Amino acid sequence: MSEQNLTDGVIRVADLPEADRAFIRDELRRNTPLHHLLALEVVEIGTRHAVVSMPVREEAFNSTGNLHGGALATLIDVAAGTAAARGSGFRPGEQSLVTADLHVRYLGRPNGDTVYAHAEVIKAGRQLVIVECRVKDPEGRIVAAADFSMMIVPLRQALRPVPDVRPHDPDL
Repeated sequence: MSEQNLTDGVIRVADLPEADRAFIRDELRRNTPLHHLLALEVVEIGTRHAVVSMPVREEAFNSTGNLHGGALATLIDVAAGTAAARGSGFRPGEQSLVTADLHVRYLGRPNGDTVYAHAEVIKAGRQLVIVECRVKDPEGRIVAAADFSMMIVPLRQALRPVPDVRPHDPDL
């Protein structure tokens, strides 16, 4: 990892060794088939922000051959949830993180083969974490903008048993 990464608290996943990149990718997709289907990738994680990418491909299209709004909302939820987990007082193993509110404004179609959700914590309280998120294409055009809030709640039991889930995993 570069010296810059160590001093600014930002982890740029592309700068990590392949084994570490694979671990991060597998953790994001582990036990969440939708994340796997959409091929979500963590690009960068900071102390109060996260960037997550999603390829623009058939699995994320709607019936008219356009990028599905629900796929974009999932991308936003993962990026904003990751930023909230890092930028708040969330205590893994003691608490769960759950989406309380998500408002997405769809602003246009992407150019290029990937979209990037840039999420930043605006305010982190004891229970409520507020995040703003912008989805951009490779040209920097804004495809969607979102306001997001996440609640920090007592640790919850899963709705369905998952063999290899760990009790400290956030609900992302």
